[in-house]
Amino acid sequence: MAEAPLLDCLIIGGGAAGLTAAIYLARYRRRLMLLDGDASRLHKIPTSHNYPGFVAGVHGEDLLGRLRAQALEYGAPMATGIVDRLQRNDDGSFTAWCGRQAWHARYVILATGVQDVEPGFGEVAEAVAGGQLRYCPICDGFEAIGKRVAVIGRGDAAVGEAEFIRHFAHELTLFSVADTPPLSEQSCARLRAADIGWCPEPVERLVHEDHAVLVQARGQPARRFDVIYAALGTLVNGGLAQLLGARASDEGELHVDDHQQTTVDGLYAAGDVVLGLNQIAVAMGHAAIAATAVHNRLRRQDDRLQ
Repeated sequence: MAEAPLLDCLIIGGGAAGLTAAIYLARYRRRLMLLDGDASRLHKIPTSHNYPGFVAGVHGEDLLGRLRAQALEYGAPMATGIVDRLQRNDDGSFTAWCGRQAWHARYVILATGVQDVEPGFGEVAEAVAGGQLRYCPICDGFEAIGKRVAVIGRGDAAVGEAEFIRHFAHELTLFSVADTPPLSEQSCARLRAADIGWCPEPVERLVHEDHAVLVQARGQPARRFDVIYAALGTLVNGGLAQLLGARASDEGELHVDDHQQTTVDGLYAAGDVVLGLNQIAVAMGHAAIAATAVHNRLRRQDDRLQ
């Protein structure tokens, strides 16, 4: 197999962060490739009213399409594939493999994001599309104003999210999934102080109805809520970086410096895979910083070679 051509930068991930990085690097006239596994969380956003500049809100697919179109307008090449191996070479460059296809780059921007842990019922997609199931209270808390809201999480770990949503909700109840330890006395005191109800029995059944979700805990009648928030955490797609020795939090989120570089030289990260606030606007800011840092390093290297 012929040796892969050397790119200035390989971008892994085609969501808001990855596409923004591609736009910047294409406009910087850099040799790049974006590898997209088509797993962006933008696919799951029915309408976001929290993204700046869209007064009536923007659908996740629409925003994704706009970003792709802009990247393609400036000639950013893209390929579909999931990177299953990333290697740092002796000369400091990187090689990534999608199956037998190899990509070779001086720098890498990792924008692989996270996956939401979904509550276990068969109508998740319909409930998300209808706005009855939500994952991000920062994005969508405003839409819970005056509504009956349930938070489904893992005991004590979900109390903070319930307190955050209580700022908006008319009525709020915290539920736990099976195999979750009982709430601590401290958590119960926090819930009482915030006027949040809670159910000691685990959720056994969720049913999506028109404009509502029924939540049934073990041994109790089903209760109807306008919105439920899943506070079950995320799975961070940072394994490629961690295998290279990049520092990460206990949950797998990557630590980066002021230029979005991980603790592995030449490996940058942007978006939800990075430790911090998971927001579209933040992810795009990360990408702008990372792409500019890569461009400036390349520019300084090119200047030394002249």
